[in-house]
Amino acid sequence: MNPITMKLNVDTLLEQALKEDISSEDVSTNAVMPCATLGEVELIAKQDGIIAGLDVFARVFYLLDSSTKTAFSVKDGDEVKKGQKLGKVTGDIRVLLSGERVALNYLQRMSGIATYTHETAKLLDGTGIKLLDTRKTSPNNRIFEKYAVRVGGGNNHRYNLSDGVLLKDNHIGAAGGVAKAIKMAKEYAPFVRKIEVEVESIAQVKEAVEAGADIIMLDNMNHEAMAEAMKIIGKKAEVEVSGNITRENIAKLSDLGVDYVSSGALTHSAPILDLSLKNLHAL
Repeated sequence: MNPITMKLNVDTLLEQALKEDISSEDVSTNAVMPCATLGEVELIAKQDGIIAGLDVFARVFYLLDSSTKTAFSVKDGDEVKKGQKLGKVTGDIRVLLSGERVALNYLQRMSGIATYTHETAKLLDGTGIKLLDTRKTSPNNRIFEKYAVRVGGGNNHRYNLSDGVLLKDNHIGAAGGVAKAIKMAKEYAPFVRKIEVEVESIAQVKEAVEAGADIIMLDNMNHEAMAEAMKIIGKKAEVEVSGNITRENIAKLSDLGVDYVSSGALTHSAPILDLSLKNLHAL
């Protein structure tokens, strides 16, 4: 993450996480380390995977004490192996102890998402299909999780509700139908916005094509129905497929010729990558 993004959008979130973990004081650390002592601790991978979030990890310690130094032997996006030493953190031992869990929570979560995304994206190699994330992220962690998707080789769908027009089933219900929803969106949204509409049946596919949708999302449709939808759509719109798509079933979509596949699992179902801070010692 670049320094501007970090300062404007990330620091406040990291500070909130630190305040959650240290409401008044770190009793354990203050008990065994009453005075400032320079020390060093190693960052070690306990699983194979893709590392993501090193700048965030380092920033946690920096916010506690700006004199803390981090040095990494890897960069975001690198493959790491179990037992590999990834870097060192040097500073006041009290800072290393108090920041450890928050720093690792971010790094493990982001690296887990990057790893899961990487494994899923590999299943689409050579298909021309772009793998997208969704807004199914942890509250207040979207900036971290969507960044991790990119590091893992995926692509970001819209960041939030202000970022694009996506007419889902309840928008369509509120508007009174697919065609009406698309017409209203075209009249309201800036001309630079593409209009994407979610459809669940062949009848809705036909309606979306006739109404001039820019992107048609085939949601929770079976393979046969999606193949029929692709014939109807042709080159009249871009096509996204969504609905309960995971690493286990995504490859089955590769023969459809769609443009995008979105998967909420990238962020809501990715397990963490196990990492650890070990071998703390005074210098």
